[in-house]
Amino acid sequence: AGLLATAGSVRESKAYDGEQLRLLDADECILVNERDEVVGSASKKFCHLMSNIDEDKALHRAFSVFLFTAAGELVLQKRSGDKILFPDRWTNTVCSHPLHTPDELDDPPCPEATGVRRAAVRKLEHELGIPAGQVPASDLHFMTRIVYKAAVGEDDKWGEHEVDYILVGQGDASTPGLNPNEVSEVRMLRRGELEGLLEEERRGDVMLSPWFKLIAQRWLPRWWDALLEGDLLREEDAGTIHQL
Repeated sequence: AGLLATAGSVRESKAYDGEQLRLLDADECILVNERDEVVGSASKKFCHLMSNIDEDKALHRAFSVFLFTAAGELVLQKRSGDKILFPDRWTNTVCSHPLHTPDELDDPPCPEATGVRRAAVRKLEHELGIPAGQVPASDLHFMTRIVYKAAVGEDDKWGEHEVDYILVGQGDASTPGLNPNEVSEVRMLRRGELEGLLEEERRGDVMLSPWFKLIAQRWLPRWWDALLEGDLLREEDAGTIHQL
């Protein structure tokens, strides 16, 4: 997988938020190989230290939700300044990890991504206040998986190395209660504004998360067009794991 160097995205440890530090130790992520086969579990902290990533010890499952309004606008969130990884960056609706628990562990990998979609529903509520009944797991379509690696900050202490499940849904995308520890703001992006957002990022006027940038450049325009045409399922490619 390619390595995206992204400078200036992490603060000194003395400034880290207490709740975010707690989650680093409390959340148990699912370790996998590049075929997405479960090989164990490790803390969120272990999985995001570049010392472990560089030794190929920390590849883990993640997911990225792209939630669209009924009118076809994409809900973007700006990651809270409290976040340890990639604070203050715009990204897709929700990005997180399924946990190594019976409800969220798909072992062997499940073609329907049942556990991953349950995790997505959990995080939609945790970060944006969206209750489970508003966007049920059945409304999130498992599109494909990508493997990517991204370093955070010049010292490379933190980073990402993930098998990222991409989930796309459409419906009631209202966000009744943002969790300020996770999200600082949201915005609705229209289809015609996507290229402008990417151009803003190229100019340095806005910061995007590395996974959102990869997906937005390679897949999002095609998926978005299919969704607007009412035929999103034609783009499903759940059997493929794309190595980036």
